[in-house]
Amino acid sequence: MKVDIQEMDEEEIIEEIQTLCEKREFAKLKNLLSEMNPADIASVLDEVSANQRLLMFRLLAKEEAAETFVELDSDNQESLIHAFSDSELKEVLDELYLDDAVDVIEEMPATVVKRILRNADSETRESINTLLKYPEDSAGSIMTPEFVDLKKDMSVEAAFKRIRRTGIDKETIYTCYVCDSSRKLIGVTTVKELLLHDYDDVISDFMETNIISLNTLDDQELATQLFDKYNFLALPVVDMEGRLVGIITVDDAIDVIQEENTEDIQKMNAMLPTEKTYLKTSVFETWKSRFPWLLLLMISATFTGSIITGFEDKLAAMTVLTAFIPMLMDTGGNSGGQASVTVIRAMSLGEVTFRDFFKVIWKEIRVGLVCGLSLAAANFIKIWLVDHLIMHNDDITLIVDLAICLTLVVEIVFAKFIGCTLPMIAKKVGFDPAVMSSPFITTVVDAVSLLVYFGIATALIPQLH
Repeated sequence: MKVDIQEMDEEEIIEEIQTLCEKREFAKLKNLLSEMNPADIASVLDEVSANQRLLMFRLLAKEEAAETFVELDSDNQESLIHAFSDSELKEVLDELYLDDAVDVIEEMPATVVKRILRNADSETRESINTLLKYPEDSAGSIMTPEFVDLKKDMSVEAAFKRIRRTGIDKETIYTCYVCDSSRKLIGVTTVKELLLHDYDDVISDFMETNIISLNTLDDQELATQLFDKYNFLALPVVDMEGRLVGIITVDDAIDVIQEENTEDIQKMNAMLPTEKTYLKTSVFETWKSRFPWLLLLMISATFTGSIITGFEDKLAAMTVLTAFIPMLMDTGGNSGGQASVTVIRAMSLGEVTFRDFFKVIWKEIRVGLVCGLSLAAANFIKIWLVDHLIMHNDDITLIVDLAICLTLVVEIVFAKFIGCTLPMIAKKVGFDPAVMSSPFITTVVDAVSLLVYFGIATALIPQLH
């Protein structure tokens, strides 16, 4: 029975492992590792020295070693590959599923890739090269060609014989795909269906023919949406002629979801995406991911300063207006950010498409109007009671209070409009909608808020005419 390391004190386990390594009590160490899940072993290997990592890895059984290797981060994988002999590397490669082998290769430098491919057998090398040719982030790039395929005229008994004969090297045997003589996908069934039918029944009599599949060039995010919608365990991938070339399993879909969510979060917070974990990313790499956006936003923010400079005479005539600029800009930016994040998330889940463009606009305008009026009413009372009556600021008149609150209503409606439309337009023209997120939208809304503020104030307040 495998032990989940999360139910134990990880520091104590690491300390125990290091002690066993130092005392060279390898039998006890091997027994301890055999009681752990490969994912938990990988977590421990991340924390020990390179020599201890190699020693522990060599104590693992072949299959367990391969599963642990997949769970390691790319730096530790590369370290182990350098330490492996050619025979050890070949043993690991032979146990890896092809999609996992491709994932490893994509993270390695060219010299390591050459050594990996040199130690792979010709069939594996050809399959890996085929998968590497698919575009990045496509369904083809994350699929595995290791699946169980059956023929429609097979009996259930014959199907079980084929599964037993070929299933040992397949990533999953639960879902089985039915192909014709040219390998075109014509049906799908499951081991459950096979078990519930008599041995003499023919697969074509009960297979599912309404098949949901992906093309090799479809975006990998589409795969995650289909897994979420239909609760699949595996999803078939076909080429342009409808031939079955691979499957995507649910564990691969979860990896994609995690990667895409991380990437979107980074983009939405004005950072270029990085593939390494936070602690594994160097200071220079972190600087590279953050500096370009910070520079762009800083330069764009200078336009806000130019607008304020253009209305210096108005501010000089009524300096009290200056005190409310931060509040107006922050509220507008926050309102636009709320709309953009909501719409971006809805698009990523497939809840909203460009066909819903005007529905989204109409909804956000109404939301903006309700939010704007509510905030304006609360702000009107606060300014009059606190700033005018309690703080005795005589420069705040009813007209000034009204100008500030009208600005709130207009800017919030505009911010909601910008926040919902820019991500959808970006998606339509081929950009990542996450780029059109809070920092960028805030900069646009800040400039518009100032123009609206000074425009309304000039129109309502006699001293500014």
